[in-house]
Amino acid sequence: MSLEKKYPFIASWIIDGEIHLGQIESWQPFGMVADHGGIVWETDEDLGSLDALFDAMELAIGRWCQQHGIELVDRAGNVIPFSAEY
Repeated sequence: MSLEKKYPFIASWIIDGEIHLGQIESWQPFGMVADHGGIVWETDEDLGSLDALFDAMELAIGRWCQQHGIELVDRAGNVIPFSAEY
């Protein structure tokens, strides 16, 4: 499965926002999501794996967009529906 299909909010966010990935203390995956106003989300716990980091980031971007009335779209221009079940 492609990244765009599995993580549509992440794929859309990188067009106009920022996503930072790295590690803390040489082993803990770290992620941060930002827009022109600053940090929207960042890890505050050990998620254990890169898969868990991407899952948490996808959910966080979806929730943030929903809370702020923002609709992200895919490459085809379709609005990405939010589901808290990512």
